[in-house]
Amino acid sequence: MEDLGFNLPLLGAFVINFVILFGLLSVVLYRPVLKMLDERQAKIKESMEQAEQMKEQMARSEEQIKAHLGTARREGQDIITQATQIGEKLEEEAKDKARQEAESLIAKAQVEIGRERDKAIDELRKEFVDIAIKAAEKVISKTLDKKKHQELIDEALEESTTFKQT
Repeated sequence: MEDLGFNLPLLGAFVINFVILFGLLSVVLYRPVLKMLDERQAKIKESMEQAEQMKEQMARSEEQIKAHLGTARREGQDIITQATQIGEKLEEEAKDKARQEAESLIAKAQVEIGRERDKAIDELRKEFVDIAIKAAEKVISKTLDKKKHQELIDEALEESTTFKQT
């Protein structure tokens, strides 16, 4: 083999050195590296599982949030409905109160108008009585011929219509 350029004792020494180096490297380097790679793989797997759990938890949280939002919307609609009903009730009460006040004012006005009318009628009666008395006085003070009697009646009627116009 030396013809080929191989030195057998040197080749044997290289092989022995390689085996010793391989043994040392496997004990010192290969096993720790494998152990480190296994640990890293376990951490990655654990991280992936945690990520999956967090994803599931987020999905559950999202569902809970949606449920809470739905509940909040329903409660908001209920509150709006109640507020609308209260507003309508207050509006109806205000209308009723205004209607009652208007009816009260109308009743008072009608009573006042009745009093004024009665007062005006009483005054007219008094004045008519006064006119009738004056006419009677004039009739009595003058002689009662037919012509004078007619003039007196016309005069009393004129005074009565003049008084009504003022």
